[in-house]
Amino acid sequence: MTKSSANSRAAAVRLLIRVLQKQQPLEDALDPVLQGFPARDRALTRAITSTTLRHLGVIDALIDKMLDRPLPEKAQEIRHILRIGITQILYLNIPSHAAVHDTVALVPDRSKHKGLVNALLRRIDRQGEKLLAKIDIPRVNTPAWLWESWVRHYGDETARLIAKAHLTEASLDISVKTDPGKWEAELNSELLPTGTLRRATITTLNELPGYDDGEWWVQDAAAALPAKLLGDISGKLIIDLCAAPGGKTAQLAAAGAKVIALDRSKNRLKRLTENMERLRLPVIVDVGDAESFVPDQQPDGILLDAPCSSTGTLRRHPDVAYLKSQADVEKLSGLQARLLDNSAQMLKTGGLLVYSVCSLQPEEGEAQVAAFLERNPLFVREAIKAEEIGGAGDLINSEGDLRSLPFHLGGMDGFYAARLRKISTSSA
Repeated sequence: MTKSSANSRAAAVRLLIRVLQKQQPLEDALDPVLQGFPARDRALTRAITSTTLRHLGVIDALIDKMLDRPLPEKAQEIRHILRIGITQILYLNIPSHAAVHDTVALVPDRSKHKGLVNALLRRIDRQGEKLLAKIDIPRVNTPAWLWESWVRHYGDETARLIAKAHLTEASLDISVKTDPGKWEAELNSELLPTGTLRRATITTLNELPGYDDGEWWVQDAAAALPAKLLGDISGKLIIDLCAAPGGKTAQLAAAGAKVIALDRSKNRLKRLTENMERLRLPVIVDVGDAESFVPDQQPDGILLDAPCSSTGTLRRHPDVAYLKSQADVEKLSGLQARLLDNSAQMLKTGGLLVYSVCSLQPEEGEAQVAAFLERNPLFVREAIKAEEIGGAGDLINSEGDLRSLPFHLGGMDGFYAARLRKISTSSA
């Protein structure tokens, strides 16, 4: 085993400990664990860890099926070692002999589990595909709290399609300031009907044409849709609430709006400011709490991309399934309601409020907006038309709101968005 492979595999185990035992988001754990790692080792470690999390339900089912008795609670690190070994054998293009040898070497020589790890990984090498064929992969790979919610709201067939889509890593989606047709060829990408450019392969961003010149930014195809729902905003005052890291802010500014980007986090706003400087887009940045923020001038429109459970982003962030719970959904739903109510107060009469979340949970989407409309009689829903989103009518639900699912358009984030108009008392 080379030092490089040992470091990458050992680091993957440390990352799993941080995510699954210490409840730390993978993105937050990467830099502390991988500090000083060469780019190649960082990439391997990240691939092993994220792929393990993406298939964790199935991997654990395989481990439990092969064990005569459960591993003791104090042997969690052994389970993590088994997890990354199975990932390498079944899901990554790593030769099995190297995956087995280098993973077993992570088990201390004095451990009574060394032989067990070796035996189980060799069995996976021999029988893994046969064992997989006996597993209901979409169901087993989805935590119960998510599966039950999706089946109740979407039905079993759609829940299965959602879970299946989460097994595939997301492509690189790009939003451009102008002329997507030109950049389709420049970036070796596909132009989606909604206007997003999609690259099948992910690469170092600053190596792609136009990045340093500020011509484009990375943004999932679904995340690019809510800003479009404000319509023609040239010259209008738009407040982007909870704005960081700034993908939607960039869309609004590129469309000619006067944009106030508000976020409560100075660190996140620092990143937004850096992004706007690279893109050469003028934006007013303000630190503040969107629950209580009062603007100097009532805006023509508000984009509220609210904090949420992020269950629509599992293709890119598979750790979310194990970091969040139904309790988080309920807590965040309360925050979303307060943000909506303050948005209603600050918006000018006749203005538009677009509410969005990257969540698949109805409590944060459909039910949230239904409750808002009940308690805010001065707002009415303005149904979205297919032509506003490139003719993608499948992304519009029966209420006229946006509801994208992870299997739509060849893969996109699960998103919900509603467009709400503030009317005058006389027209209510």
